[in-house]
Amino acid sequence: MDAFFIALQFLTRIPIHYRHLGSDAVLGRSVLYYPAVGLLLGIMLAIPASLLSDTAPLMLAALILGAWVLLTGGLHLDGLADCADAWVGGYGDRQRSLQIMKDPASGPIAVCLLVVVLILKFAALTTMLEQGRLAPLLLAPVLGRAAILVLMLTTAYVRPRGLAETLLQQLPISAAYQVVAVCALLGLTILGLPTILATGLLLWWVRQTAVSRLGGVTGDVYGAAVELVEVVVLSTALLR
Repeated sequence: MDAFFIALQFLTRIPIHYRHLGSDAVLGRSVLYYPAVGLLLGIMLAIPASLLSDTAPLMLAALILGAWVLLTGGLHLDGLADCADAWVGGYGDRQRSLQIMKDPASGPIAVCLLVVVLILKFAALTTMLEQGRLAPLLLAPVLGRAAILVLMLTTAYVRPRGLAETLLQQLPISAAYQVVAVCALLGLTILGLPTILATGLLLWWVRQTAVSRLGGVTGDVYGAAVELVEVVVLSTALLR
């Protein structure tokens, strides 16, 4: 369970106090549990959605979205904001893009994109609650975190001595492919083919854009992928 608790502590703000004393191999295996952490988040969000089903959908959607942001500490939103700034301010210059992504300040384009993403999530949650459907809420965090594994398996990491470098070096490749396959099959079975195709297309675009602008991915790109995948999953799953 060490690997799971490492993943939980890294990806959420759930108040657990776990101190890793094991090997780097345990850190690598923790990545395999990212989708499991996503499932836990989905369950934690679905519980109030179910218990408070009599609440007005708009209010309940706002409460769920607020809880979603608080549980993750805005970790992936921060990555999305950094990518947005870098994509605009560093266009055509790899080193400048990487430098911008390390700047803690957010520019106007980052703020605008965050607002758009949160509005899309809010609208999707409202529609989902009006339709009485919880499956998209359960699986969006799972597929969002599975996206990190997909990028780790397919794209070079370009931030030397970055946080993800040790994780990538110790990542069990075969097991990671299996986890991705299980997540894709789960999404296909419950949410349908259009959602999986849309998610795959989005990830392809994120990867191609990161490679063309940066030469690969960074931790911020992982975070941006999580947020964008969650939006696509919530939106397309409701079209069925």
